[in-house]
Amino acid sequence: MALVFCVLGGRSASAHVKWFCAYDVAGQPRGLENVLCPDFEMLVGIALVWLLAGCLIENTSLGDAMIRAMDRVTVGLRTNTETMIRAVCAFFFISLWAIGGIILTPELKTTSAIVGPLQLAIAAGLLSRRTMPLSALGIVILFGIAVRDYGAFHLADYPIFLGVAAYLALTGLQKKLFGIEPLDVVRYATAVTLMWASVEKWAYPEWSFPLFITHPGITLGFDGEFYMRAAGVVEFALAFSLAWTPLVRRYAAAVLAGMFIGACFEFGKIDTIGHSAIIAVLFAIIADNRRVENDQRVRIPLLAPAAFCVALVATMFVYYVAHAEIFNTTIL
Repeated sequence: MALVFCVLGGRSASAHVKWFCAYDVAGQPRGLENVLCPDFEMLVGIALVWLLAGCLIENTSLGDAMIRAMDRVTVGLRTNTETMIRAVCAFFFISLWAIGGIILTPELKTTSAIVGPLQLAIAAGLLSRRTMPLSALGIVILFGIAVRDYGAFHLADYPIFLGVAAYLALTGLQKKLFGIEPLDVVRYATAVTLMWASVEKWAYPEWSFPLFITHPGITLGFDGEFYMRAAGVVEFALAFSLAWTPLVRRYAAAVLAGMFIGACFEFGKIDTIGHSAIIAVLFAIIADNRRVENDQRVRIPLLAPAAFCVALVATMFVYYVAHAEIFNTTIL
């Protein structure tokens, strides 16, 4: 059931609901007593089983064969990862400039006269490795403008932009961030972005209900409430997997990329432009064949379910507590 849902039913999970439906960031989220229901617990249990299975396979000859197969398929992409990310980011910012009135994502509207020229300057800076740090600075400035206009909680949806900025700056300077490779920085930022977005699906499932009217096929016949719980669990599990071991993260990235690309066909050019950068990052993760010697996470598969539960509790805690503090809402 989980595999079928990932492949066929992930389109609305990948479509950012704020781009297509009315929303209220300051509104009261569903109380945790409603979120943490038997359906949610069952879905989390299924996710833990799949995650543990992936970790167990990674220790076997089958896991080695799966990694070698992916290495053969992605060799060309791996040697051109930097070029791909630069090209897609340039496409993204030129598209934003062409549309006009958007800071970073479709719901972040602006009338500022500096945003358009800055977007073009970011794209131009990606033509050379020497000027990539300047493009990174431009992305940070756009992110800051969005925080000023929409608030820090709203922009907590998009730490991936800071991850992309860090990747561009570190790659241009040929440096690491406290020993962390540039691709790993943006990989972790992507994982955090999608885990946070998952909580939003549980806290505000009603935001997506209008999509089920205009795109009824995406629910696969499931009840809307159950579908949103499942979409959130699938997205959270795959997002968490991006921060895990090579086999797990690469195949999770492949499934996520498929979901985002499927959403592009369902929701059109807005979704295609809006998610182009994250799709490029996911392809970079798929192609990344680096392995850490003596990685205890590979040697001890049970670490994955434990870390997953910690990440789930921590993300939900931060989301609900931060929302309550900023907007004076209740948690339960």
